[in-house]
Amino acid sequence: MAYKTDIEIAQSCEMRHIREIAEIAHVDEKYIEQYGNYKAKIDLSLLDETDRPDGKLILVTAITPTPAGEGKTTTTIGLADGLKRIGKDVTVALREPSLGPVFGVKGGAAGGGYAQVVPMEDINLHFTGDFHAIGAANNLLAAMLDNHIQQGNALGIDVRRITWKRCVDMNDRQLRFIVDGMGGKANGVPREDGFDITVASEIMAVLCLSNSITDLKERLSRIIVGYTYDDKPVTCGELKAAGAMTALLKDALKPNLVQTLEGTPAFVHGGPFANIAHGCNSVMATKLALKMGDYTVTEAGFGADLGAEKFLDIKCRMAGLTPDAVVIVATVRALKMHGGLAKTELATEDLGALERGIPNLLRHVSNIKNVYKLPCVVAVNRFPTDTDAEIDFIIAKCRELGVNTVLSTVWADGGKGGEELAREVVRLCDEEQGDFTFSYELDCSIEEKIESVVKKVYGGDGINIMPSAKKQIQTLEALGFGNVPVCIAKTQYSFSDDPTKLGAPEGFTVTVKNVKISAGAGFIVVLTCDILTMPGLPKSPAAERIDVDENGKISGLF
Repeated sequence: MAYKTDIEIAQSCEMRHIREIAEIAHVDEKYIEQYGNYKAKIDLSLLDETDRPDGKLILVTAITPTPAGEGKTTTTIGLADGLKRIGKDVTVALREPSLGPVFGVKGGAAGGGYAQVVPMEDINLHFTGDFHAIGAANNLLAAMLDNHIQQGNALGIDVRRITWKRCVDMNDRQLRFIVDGMGGKANGVPREDGFDITVASEIMAVLCLSNSITDLKERLSRIIVGYTYDDKPVTCGELKAAGAMTALLKDALKPNLVQTLEGTPAFVHGGPFANIAHGCNSVMATKLALKMGDYTVTEAGFGADLGAEKFLDIKCRMAGLTPDAVVIVATVRALKMHGGLAKTELATEDLGALERGIPNLLRHVSNIKNVYKLPCVVAVNRFPTDTDAEIDFIIAKCRELGVNTVLSTVWADGGKGGEELAREVVRLCDEEQGDFTFSYELDCSIEEKIESVVKKVYGGDGINIMPSAKKQIQTLEALGFGNVPVCIAKTQYSFSDDPTKLGAPEGFTVTVKNVKISAGAGFIVVLTCDILTMPGLPKSPAAERIDVDENGKISGLF
Protein backbone atom coordinates (compact mmCIF):
# COMPACT_ATOMS: atom_id res chain seq x y z
CA MET A 1 0.00 0.00 0.00
CA ALA A 2 1.44 3.37 -1.06
CA TYR A 3 1.09 6.01 1.63
CA LYS A 4 0.70 9.68 0.77
CA THR A 5 3.48 11.94 2.01
CA ASP A 6 2.66 14.63 4.56
CA ILE A 7 2.80 17.35 1.93
CA GLU A 8 0.53 15.38 -0.42
CA ILE A 9 -2.02 14.96 2.38
CA ALA A 10 -1.81 18.66 3.25
CA GLN A 11 -2.16 19.77 -0.38
CA SER A 12 -5.23 17.58 -0.91
CA CYS A 13 -7.02 19.20 2.05
CA GLU A 14 -9.71 21.79 1.30
CA MET A 15 -8.86 24.60 3.70
CA ARG A 16 -11.47 26.92 5.15
CA HIS A 17 -11.07 30.68 4.80
CA ILE A 18 -9.24 32.12 7.80
CA ARG A 19 -12.26 34.32 8.60
CA GLU A 20 -14.31 31.16 9.09
CA ILE A 21 -11.63 29.69 11.37
CA ALA A 22 -11.58 32.95 13.35
CA GLU A 23 -15.34 32.72 13.77
CA ILE A 24 -15.01 29.16 15.11
CA ALA A 25 -12.39 30.52 17.54
CA HIS A 26 -14.74 33.34 18.69
CA VAL A 27 -12.39 35.97 17.23
CA ASP A 28 -14.27 38.99 15.87
CA GLU A 29 -13.22 40.11 12.38
CA LYS A 30 -11.98 43.47 13.71
CA TYR A 31 -9.09 41.68 15.47
CA ILE A 32 -7.91 39.78 12.36
CA GLU A 33 -4.97 40.87 10.21
CA GLN A 34 -5.09 38.58 7.18
CA TYR A 35 -2.00 37.20 5.48
CA GLY A 36 -3.78 35.87 2.40
CA ASN A 37 -6.83 33.61 2.74
CA TYR A 38 -5.50 31.00 5.18
CA LYS A 39 -3.27 32.80 7.69
CA ALA A 40 -3.86 35.72 10.02
CA LYS A 41 -2.34 37.57 12.93
CA ILE A 42 -4.56 38.41 15.89
CA ASP A 43 -4.45 41.90 17.39
CA LEU A 44 -3.18 41.89 20.97
CA SER A 45 -6.06 44.08 22.16
CA LEU A 46 -8.36 41.05 21.97
CA LEU A 47 -6.83 39.66 25.18
CA ASP A 48 -7.73 42.85 27.07
CA GLU A 49 -11.18 43.25 25.55
CA THR A 50 -12.58 39.70 25.66
CA ASP A 51 -14.73 38.66 28.61
CA ARG A 52 -14.48 34.94 27.86
CA PRO A 53 -13.17 32.82 30.76
CA ASP A 54 -10.04 30.69 30.37
CA GLY A 55 -10.59 27.15 29.14
CA LYS A 56 -8.81 23.99 30.31
CA LEU A 57 -5.08 23.73 29.53
CA ILE A 58 -3.74 20.35 28.34
CA LEU A 59 0.03 19.84 27.98
CA VAL A 60 1.33 17.17 25.59
CA THR A 61 4.82 15.88 26.37
CA ALA A 62 6.69 12.63 25.70
CA ILE A 63 9.16 10.01 26.77
CA THR A 64 12.88 10.58 26.17
CA PRO A 65 13.31 10.94 22.37
CA THR A 66 14.84 8.17 20.24
CA PRO A 67 15.50 7.83 16.49
CA ALA A 68 12.34 5.65 16.40
CA GLY A 69 10.19 8.75 16.94
CA GLU A 70 7.37 9.55 19.33
CA GLY A 71 4.94 11.84 17.44
CA LYS A 72 4.36 14.56 20.04
CA THR A 73 3.20 17.33 17.67
CA THR A 74 1.12 14.87 15.66
CA THR A 75 -0.57 13.71 18.88
CA THR A 76 -1.16 17.32 19.98
CA ILE A 77 -2.95 18.14 16.73
CA GLY A 78 -4.81 14.82 16.56
CA LEU A 79 -5.99 15.22 20.17
CA ALA A 80 -7.33 18.71 19.39
CA ASP A 81 -9.19 17.32 16.37
CA GLY A 82 -10.42 14.42 18.52
CA LEU A 83 -11.80 16.86 21.10
CA LYS A 84 -13.57 18.73 18.32
CA ARG A 85 -15.07 15.48 17.01
CA ILE A 86 -16.59 14.67 20.41
CA GLY A 87 -18.24 18.09 20.47
CA LYS A 88 -15.78 20.20 22.44
CA ASP A 89 -14.89 23.84 21.74
CA VAL A 90 -11.12 23.49 21.28
CA THR A 91 -8.01 25.36 20.19
CA VAL A 92 -4.42 24.20 19.74
CA ALA A 93 -1.21 26.18 20.45
CA LEU A 94 2.06 25.15 18.79
CA ARG A 95 5.57 26.40 18.02
CA GLU A 96 6.59 27.63 14.58
CA PRO A 97 9.13 25.49 12.67
CA SER A 98 12.65 26.74 11.97
CA LEU A 99 14.03 26.68 8.42
CA GLY A 100 17.16 24.89 9.70
CA PRO A 101 15.51 21.50 10.38
CA VAL A 102 13.18 21.90 7.37
CA PHE A 103 16.18 21.94 5.00
CA GLY A 104 18.37 19.74 7.18
CA VAL A 105 17.46 16.31 8.49
CA LYS A 106 14.53 16.53 10.93
CA GLY A 107 11.94 18.11 8.65
CA GLY A 108 9.33 20.64 9.69
CA ALA A 109 7.12 20.81 12.74
CA ALA A 110 3.55 21.00 11.48
CA GLY A 111 2.49 17.49 12.55
CA GLY A 112 2.24 14.48 10.24
CA GLY A 113 -0.07 12.16 8.37
CA TYR A 114 -3.71 13.15 8.93
CA ALA A 115 -2.91 15.26 12.00
CA GLN A 116 -1.32 18.42 10.60
CA VAL A 117 -1.68 22.19 10.67
CA VAL A 118 -2.08 23.89 7.30
CA PRO A 119 -1.03 25.56 5.04
CA MET A 120 1.95 23.36 5.91
CA GLU A 121 4.26 24.76 3.21
CA ASP A 122 3.75 28.32 4.46
CA ILE A 123 4.07 27.36 8.14
CA ASN A 124 7.32 25.48 7.45
CA LEU A 125 8.81 28.22 5.26
CA HIS A 126 8.37 32.01 5.72
CA PHE A 127 4.92 31.88 7.40
CA THR A 128 4.10 35.45 8.54
CA GLY A 129 7.71 36.60 8.80
CA ASP A 130 8.10 36.29 12.59
CA PHE A 131 11.48 34.57 12.45
CA HIS A 132 12.80 37.10 9.95
CA ALA A 133 11.77 39.91 12.32
CA ILE A 134 13.48 38.19 15.25
CA GLY A 135 16.64 37.74 13.17
CA ALA A 136 16.55 41.41 12.12
CA ALA A 137 16.15 42.59 15.72
CA ASN A 138 18.98 40.31 16.86
CA ASN A 139 21.30 41.60 14.15
CA LEU A 140 20.33 45.24 14.70
CA LEU A 141 21.54 44.85 18.28
CA ALA A 142 24.78 43.27 17.01
CA ALA A 143 25.30 46.13 14.55
CA MET A 144 24.65 48.79 17.21
CA LEU A 145 27.02 47.01 19.61
CA ASP A 146 29.89 46.96 17.10
CA ASN A 147 29.10 50.51 16.00
CA HIS A 148 29.33 51.69 19.61
CA ILE A 149 32.82 50.17 19.84
CA GLN A 150 33.82 51.69 16.48
CA GLN A 151 32.58 55.14 17.51
CA GLY A 152 34.77 55.41 20.61
CA ASN A 153 33.47 52.70 22.97
CA ALA A 154 32.13 55.09 25.64
CA LEU A 155 30.86 52.17 27.74
CA GLY A 156 34.31 50.55 27.84
CA ILE A 157 33.18 47.23 26.33
CA ASP A 158 35.86 44.55 26.35
CA VAL A 159 35.78 43.09 22.80
CA ARG A 160 37.09 39.80 24.18
CA ARG A 161 34.01 39.47 26.40
CA ILE A 162 31.17 40.13 23.97
CA THR A 163 28.48 37.48 24.46
CA TRP A 164 26.00 38.62 21.80
CA LYS A 165 26.12 36.76 18.47
CA ARG A 166 24.56 37.41 15.11
CA CYS A 167 21.95 34.94 13.82
CA VAL A 168 20.41 33.46 10.69
CA ASP A 169 17.57 30.92 10.45
CA MET A 170 19.57 28.30 8.60
CA ASN A 171 21.82 25.34 9.39
CA ASP A 172 25.24 26.78 8.49
CA ARG A 173 28.21 25.38 10.41
CA GLN A 174 30.57 27.68 8.47
CA LEU A 175 29.30 30.61 10.55
CA ARG A 176 29.78 29.10 14.02
CA PHE A 177 33.14 30.79 14.54
CA ILE A 178 34.18 33.75 12.43
CA VAL A 179 36.49 36.77 12.58
CA ASP A 180 34.95 40.04 11.40
CA GLY A 181 35.71 43.76 11.33
CA MET A 182 38.61 43.11 8.94
CA GLY A 183 39.79 45.48 6.22
CA GLY A 184 41.22 48.42 8.12
CA LYS A 185 40.07 51.16 10.48
CA ALA A 186 37.00 52.21 8.49
CA ASN A 187 35.52 48.70 8.50
CA GLY A 188 35.14 48.04 12.22
CA VAL A 189 37.18 46.59 15.04
CA PRO A 190 38.56 43.11 14.28
CA ARG A 191 37.27 40.48 16.72
CA GLU A 192 36.15 36.90 17.04
CA ASP A 193 32.42 36.50 16.42
CA GLY A 194 29.89 33.85 15.49
CA PHE A 195 26.32 33.09 14.45
CA ASP A 196 23.50 31.23 16.19
CA ILE A 197 20.45 29.86 14.40
CA THR A 198 17.53 32.27 14.95
CA VAL A 199 15.60 29.92 17.25
CA ALA A 200 18.60 29.96 19.61
CA SER A 201 18.60 33.77 19.86
CA GLU A 202 17.63 35.11 23.27
CA ILE A 203 15.22 37.40 21.43
CA MET A 204 13.18 34.32 20.47
CA ALA A 205 12.86 33.39 24.17
CA VAL A 206 12.11 37.02 25.07
CA LEU A 207 9.33 37.27 22.48
CA CYS A 208 7.80 33.97 23.64
CA LEU A 209 7.73 34.99 27.31
CA SER A 210 6.51 38.59 26.83
CA ASN A 211 2.91 39.44 27.66
CA SER A 212 2.68 42.91 26.06
CA ILE A 213 4.65 45.34 23.90
CA THR A 214 5.75 47.17 27.07
CA ASP A 215 6.94 43.92 28.65
CA LEU A 216 8.76 43.04 25.40
CA LYS A 217 10.60 46.37 25.37
CA GLU A 218 11.58 46.05 29.04
CA ARG A 219 12.87 42.51 28.52
CA LEU A 220 14.88 43.58 25.46
CA SER A 221 16.43 46.40 27.49
CA ARG A 222 17.67 43.89 30.09
CA ILE A 223 19.53 41.68 27.57
CA ILE A 224 23.25 41.49 28.43
CA VAL A 225 25.49 41.74 25.35
CA GLY A 226 28.92 41.63 26.98
CA TYR A 227 31.07 42.98 29.79
CA THR A 228 33.27 46.01 30.33
CA TYR A 229 36.97 45.98 31.13
CA ASP A 230 36.03 46.29 34.83
CA ASP A 231 33.60 43.33 34.71
CA LYS A 232 30.31 45.24 34.56
CA PRO A 233 27.52 43.81 32.33
CA VAL A 234 26.52 45.90 29.31
CA THR A 235 22.84 45.85 28.36
CA CYS A 236 20.80 46.46 25.26
CA GLY A 237 19.19 49.38 27.12
CA GLU A 238 22.59 51.04 27.59
CA LEU A 239 23.16 50.75 23.82
CA LYS A 240 19.76 52.48 23.28
CA ALA A 241 18.66 49.69 20.94
CA ALA A 242 15.46 48.45 22.65
CA GLY A 243 13.06 50.92 21.02
CA ALA A 244 14.12 50.17 17.46
CA MET A 245 14.19 46.43 18.16
CA THR A 246 10.65 46.61 19.54
CA ALA A 247 9.58 48.43 16.36
CA LEU A 248 10.89 45.47 14.34
CA LEU A 249 9.10 42.99 16.62
CA LYS A 250 5.72 44.66 17.25
CA ASP A 251 3.92 42.60 14.58
CA ALA A 252 5.88 39.43 15.34
CA LEU A 253 4.50 39.58 18.90
CA LYS A 254 0.96 39.05 17.59
CA PRO A 255 -0.05 35.35 17.57
CA ASN A 256 -0.70 33.64 14.23
CA LEU A 257 -3.97 31.85 13.51
CA VAL A 258 -4.14 28.88 11.10
CA GLN A 259 -6.10 25.59 11.11
CA THR A 260 -5.70 21.85 11.38
CA LEU A 261 -6.66 19.55 8.49
CA GLU A 262 -10.04 19.18 10.20
CA GLY A 263 -10.63 22.91 10.69
CA THR A 264 -9.66 23.26 14.36
CA PRO A 265 -8.28 26.76 15.14
CA ALA A 266 -4.52 26.62 15.70
CA PHE A 267 -2.37 29.38 17.19
CA VAL A 268 1.17 28.76 15.87
CA HIS A 269 3.62 31.25 17.32
CA GLY A 270 7.27 31.37 18.36
CA GLY A 271 9.81 28.58 18.51
CA PRO A 272 12.63 28.77 21.09
CA PHE A 273 15.27 26.04 21.39
CA ALA A 274 14.27 23.43 23.96
CA ASN A 275 17.84 23.17 25.27
CA ILE A 276 19.26 26.64 25.88
CA ALA A 277 15.76 28.12 26.08
CA HIS A 278 12.38 26.84 27.30
CA GLY A 279 11.06 25.14 24.12
CA CYS A 280 7.43 26.33 24.20
CA ASN A 281 5.19 28.44 21.96
CA SER A 282 4.55 32.02 23.07
CA VAL A 283 2.76 33.03 26.26
CA MET A 284 0.57 35.35 24.16
CA ALA A 285 -0.57 32.50 21.90
CA THR A 286 -1.28 30.18 24.84
CA LYS A 287 -3.27 32.85 26.70
CA LEU A 288 -5.23 33.73 23.56
CA ALA A 289 -5.93 30.07 22.80
CA LEU A 290 -7.19 29.58 26.39
CA LYS A 291 -9.62 32.48 26.00
CA MET A 292 -10.89 31.31 22.62
CA GLY A 293 -11.67 27.67 23.47
CA ASP A 294 -13.03 25.59 26.34
CA TYR A 295 -10.02 23.28 25.89
CA THR A 296 -6.52 24.25 24.69
CA VAL A 297 -3.97 21.61 23.71
CA THR A 298 -0.31 22.66 23.65
CA GLU A 299 3.09 20.93 23.67
CA ALA A 300 6.64 21.42 24.90
CA GLY A 301 9.85 20.34 23.16
CA PHE A 302 11.77 17.09 23.74
CA GLY A 303 10.94 14.63 26.55
CA ALA A 304 9.12 15.57 29.76
CA ASP A 305 12.43 16.02 31.63
CA LEU A 306 13.25 18.97 29.36
CA GLY A 307 10.10 20.28 27.67
CA ALA A 308 7.53 19.65 30.41
CA GLU A 309 9.95 20.67 33.18
CA LYS A 310 10.60 24.01 31.48
CA PHE A 311 6.94 24.50 30.53
CA LEU A 312 5.95 23.97 34.16
CA ASP A 313 8.86 25.52 36.07
CA ILE A 314 9.52 28.47 33.73
CA LYS A 315 6.57 29.28 31.44
CA CYS A 316 3.73 28.44 33.83
CA ARG A 317 5.49 30.27 36.67
CA MET A 318 6.09 33.42 34.60
CA ALA A 319 2.69 33.46 32.90
CA GLY A 320 0.55 32.30 35.82
CA LEU A 321 -0.67 29.21 33.97
CA THR A 322 -1.86 25.94 35.55
CA PRO A 323 -2.30 22.84 33.37
CA ASP A 324 -5.43 20.78 33.98
CA ALA A 325 -4.05 17.58 32.45
CA VAL A 326 -0.88 16.19 30.89
CA VAL A 327 -0.55 13.69 28.03
CA ILE A 328 2.69 11.67 27.86
CA VAL A 329 3.30 10.28 24.37
CA ALA A 330 5.14 6.98 23.92
CA THR A 331 5.66 4.34 21.26
CA VAL A 332 6.39 0.64 21.70
CA ARG A 333 9.25 1.08 19.21
CA ALA A 334 10.93 3.85 21.21
CA LEU A 335 10.58 1.99 24.49
CA LYS A 336 12.23 -1.07 22.93
CA MET A 337 15.13 1.17 21.85
CA HIS A 338 15.41 2.31 25.47
CA GLY A 339 15.55 -1.41 26.27
CA GLY A 340 18.63 -1.83 24.08
CA LEU A 341 17.27 -2.86 20.67
CA ALA A 342 18.74 -1.42 17.48
CA LYS A 343 16.44 0.55 15.17
CA THR A 344 16.53 -2.34 12.66
CA GLU A 345 15.13 -4.80 15.25
CA LEU A 346 12.03 -2.87 16.33
CA ALA A 347 9.48 -4.64 14.11
CA THR A 348 9.78 -7.92 16.04
CA GLU A 349 7.88 -8.53 19.29
CA ASP A 350 10.31 -8.38 22.22
CA LEU A 351 8.73 -8.16 25.66
CA GLY A 352 12.17 -8.41 27.28
CA ALA A 353 13.39 -5.23 25.58
CA LEU A 354 10.08 -3.53 26.38
CA GLU A 355 10.45 -4.47 30.05
CA ARG A 356 13.98 -3.03 30.09
CA GLY A 357 12.84 0.17 28.34
CA ILE A 358 9.53 0.93 30.02
CA PRO A 359 11.11 2.42 33.19
CA ASN A 360 11.78 5.50 31.02
CA LEU A 361 8.05 6.03 30.52
CA LEU A 362 7.25 5.19 34.13
CA ARG A 363 9.72 7.79 35.46
CA HIS A 364 8.18 10.50 33.27
CA VAL A 365 4.70 9.46 34.46
CA SER A 366 5.80 9.48 38.10
CA ASN A 367 7.35 12.95 37.69
CA ILE A 368 4.14 14.47 36.33
CA LYS A 369 2.01 12.71 38.95
CA ASN A 370 4.23 12.93 42.03
CA VAL A 371 6.62 15.89 41.49
CA TYR A 372 4.27 18.30 39.71
CA LYS A 373 1.08 16.66 41.08
CA LEU A 374 -0.90 16.86 37.85
CA PRO A 375 -3.39 14.35 36.37
CA CYS A 376 -1.96 12.53 33.35
CA VAL A 377 -2.64 9.90 30.70
CA VAL A 378 -0.23 7.89 28.54
CA ALA A 379 -0.94 8.05 24.79
CA VAL A 380 0.62 5.16 22.88
CA ASN A 381 1.14 5.94 19.21
CA ARG A 382 0.32 2.57 17.74
CA PHE A 383 2.38 1.23 14.82
CA PRO A 384 1.28 -1.73 12.64
CA THR A 385 4.18 -3.83 14.00
CA ASP A 386 3.10 -3.39 17.66
CA THR A 387 1.62 -6.59 19.09
CA ASP A 388 -1.31 -6.88 21.51
CA ALA A 389 1.01 -8.44 24.09
CA GLU A 390 3.32 -5.38 23.95
CA ILE A 391 0.40 -2.95 24.26
CA ASP A 392 -1.10 -4.94 27.14
CA PHE A 393 2.28 -4.88 28.91
CA ILE A 394 2.39 -1.05 28.81
CA ILE A 395 -1.23 -0.72 29.95
CA ALA A 396 -0.59 -3.01 32.95
CA LYS A 397 2.61 -1.21 34.02
CA CYS A 398 0.99 2.26 33.83
CA ARG A 399 -2.07 1.02 35.72
CA GLU A 400 0.24 0.14 38.63
CA LEU A 401 0.99 3.88 38.88
CA GLY A 402 -2.71 4.73 38.70
CA VAL A 403 -2.47 6.11 35.16
CA ASN A 404 -4.58 5.10 32.19
CA THR A 405 -3.11 4.24 28.79
CA VAL A 406 -4.95 5.11 25.58
CA LEU A 407 -4.06 4.00 22.06
CA SER A 408 -3.74 6.77 19.49
CA THR A 409 -3.90 6.37 15.71
CA VAL A 410 -4.08 10.05 14.78
CA TRP A 411 -1.29 9.83 12.18
CA ALA A 412 -3.37 7.40 10.10
CA ASP A 413 -6.90 8.38 11.16
CA GLY A 414 -6.73 12.06 12.12
CA GLY A 415 -9.16 13.25 14.80
CA LYS A 416 -11.09 9.97 14.69
CA GLY A 417 -7.95 8.19 15.96
CA GLY A 418 -7.79 10.65 18.87
CA GLU A 419 -11.36 10.40 20.13
CA GLU A 420 -10.61 7.89 22.89
CA LEU A 421 -7.67 10.02 24.07
CA ALA A 422 -9.91 13.10 23.94
CA ARG A 423 -12.51 11.43 26.19
CA GLU A 424 -9.87 10.46 28.74
CA VAL A 425 -8.45 14.01 28.74
CA VAL A 426 -11.93 15.45 29.32
CA ARG A 427 -12.41 12.98 32.19
CA LEU A 428 -9.08 14.04 33.74
CA CYS A 429 -10.02 17.73 33.47
CA ASP A 430 -13.49 17.14 34.96
CA GLU A 431 -12.89 14.46 37.59
CA GLU A 432 -9.25 14.56 38.73
CA GLN A 433 -8.12 17.61 40.65
CA GLY A 434 -4.42 18.42 40.41
CA ASP A 435 -2.40 20.20 43.08
CA PHE A 436 0.16 21.85 40.78
CA THR A 437 3.56 22.22 42.45
CA PHE A 438 6.88 23.44 41.01
CA SER A 439 10.00 21.29 41.33
CA TYR A 440 11.80 24.14 43.16
CA GLU A 441 11.06 27.54 44.67
CA LEU A 442 12.61 30.74 43.31
CA ASP A 443 14.09 31.78 46.66
CA CYS A 444 16.40 28.72 46.67
CA SER A 445 20.01 29.30 45.65
CA ILE A 446 20.99 28.66 42.03
CA GLU A 447 22.83 25.51 43.12
CA GLU A 448 19.79 24.23 45.07
CA LYS A 449 17.49 24.79 42.09
CA ILE A 450 19.76 22.82 39.74
CA GLU A 451 20.12 20.03 42.29
CA SER A 452 16.37 19.88 42.83
CA VAL A 453 15.68 19.31 39.11
CA VAL A 454 18.46 16.70 38.85
CA LYS A 455 17.25 14.72 41.87
CA LYS A 456 13.47 15.11 41.54
CA VAL A 457 13.02 15.10 37.73
CA TYR A 458 16.08 13.35 36.26
CA GLY A 459 16.42 10.76 39.03
CA GLY A 460 20.11 11.56 39.59
CA ASP A 461 22.10 11.49 42.81
CA GLY A 462 23.29 15.09 42.62
CA ILE A 463 25.42 17.59 40.73
CA ASN A 464 29.10 18.22 40.15
CA ILE A 465 29.77 21.91 39.51
CA MET A 466 33.02 22.72 37.71
CA PRO A 467 35.17 25.43 39.36
CA SER A 468 34.58 27.91 36.51
CA ALA A 469 30.81 27.37 36.78
CA LYS A 470 30.98 27.93 40.56
CA LYS A 471 32.56 31.34 39.92
CA GLN A 472 29.88 32.14 37.33
CA ILE A 473 27.16 31.28 39.86
CA GLN A 474 28.77 33.54 42.49
CA THR A 475 28.97 36.38 39.95
CA LEU A 476 25.32 35.99 38.89
CA GLU A 477 24.11 35.92 42.49
CA ALA A 478 26.19 39.04 43.21
CA LEU A 479 24.57 40.75 40.21
CA GLY A 480 21.12 40.01 41.66
CA PHE A 481 20.12 37.09 39.43
CA GLY A 482 19.78 34.50 42.20
CA ASN A 483 15.97 34.49 42.27
CA VAL A 484 15.14 33.49 38.69
CA PRO A 485 14.29 30.05 37.24
CA VAL A 486 17.01 27.75 35.90
CA CYS A 487 16.88 26.52 32.31
CA ILE A 488 19.03 23.39 32.19
CA ALA A 489 20.64 22.56 28.86
CA LYS A 490 21.49 18.88 28.57
CA THR A 491 21.21 16.07 26.06
CA GLN A 492 17.62 15.27 25.10
CA TYR A 493 18.45 11.57 24.67
CA SER A 494 18.82 10.64 28.34
CA PHE A 495 17.56 11.59 31.79
CA SER A 496 21.27 12.00 32.59
CA ASP A 497 23.84 14.22 30.87
CA ASP A 498 25.20 11.16 29.02
CA PRO A 499 23.26 10.40 25.80
CA THR A 500 24.28 6.72 25.94
CA LYS A 501 22.43 6.14 29.24
CA LEU A 502 19.02 5.08 27.96
CA GLY A 503 15.95 3.96 29.87
CA ALA A 504 15.81 5.30 33.43
CA PRO A 505 19.44 5.42 34.62
CA GLU A 506 20.28 5.62 38.33
CA GLY A 507 23.31 6.48 40.42
CA PHE A 508 24.52 9.28 38.15
CA THR A 509 25.58 12.85 38.80
CA VAL A 510 25.13 15.72 36.36
CA THR A 511 28.16 17.91 35.63
CA VAL A 512 27.52 21.66 35.42
CA LYS A 513 30.10 23.08 33.02
CA ASN A 514 28.84 26.59 32.39
CA VAL A 515 26.24 28.97 33.81
CA LYS A 516 25.09 32.12 32.05
CA ILE A 517 22.25 34.59 32.33
CA SER A 518 19.53 35.26 29.78
CA ALA A 519 18.52 38.46 31.53
CA GLY A 520 15.88 39.44 28.97
CA ALA A 521 14.19 36.06 29.03
CA GLY A 522 14.49 36.05 32.81
CA PHE A 523 16.21 32.72 33.42
CA ILE A 524 19.67 31.29 34.06
CA VAL A 525 20.96 28.86 31.43
CA VAL A 526 22.81 25.93 32.99
CA LEU A 527 25.00 24.09 30.47
CA THR A 528 25.77 20.46 31.29
CA CYS A 529 27.28 19.75 27.88
CA ASP A 530 28.30 21.56 24.72
CA ILE A 531 25.02 22.67 23.13
CA LEU A 532 25.24 23.36 19.41
CA THR A 533 23.44 26.66 18.78
CA MET A 534 24.25 26.63 15.07
CA PRO A 535 23.50 23.21 13.51
CA GLY A 536 25.06 21.99 10.27
CA LEU A 537 23.51 20.29 7.26
CA PRO A 538 23.83 16.49 6.89
CA LYS A 539 25.61 14.80 3.98
CA SER A 540 22.33 14.56 2.09
CA PRO A 541 20.19 17.50 3.29
CA ALA A 542 16.41 17.52 2.83
CA ALA A 543 16.91 20.67 0.73
CA GLU A 544 18.25 18.49 -2.11
CA ARG A 545 14.81 16.88 -2.47
CA ILE A 546 12.65 20.00 -2.35
CA ASP A 547 11.41 21.44 -5.63
CA VAL A 548 8.71 23.64 -7.19
CA ASP A 549 6.85 22.96 -10.45
CA GLU A 550 5.82 25.48 -13.13
CA ASN A 551 2.57 26.19 -11.24
CA GLY A 552 4.37 27.02 -8.00
CA LYS A 553 3.42 23.73 -6.30
CA ILE A 554 6.08 22.64 -3.81
CA SER A 555 7.14 19.00 -3.56
CA GLY A 556 9.56 17.07 -1.35
CA LEU A 557 9.09 19.27 1.70
CA PHE A 558 8.48 15.99 3.54
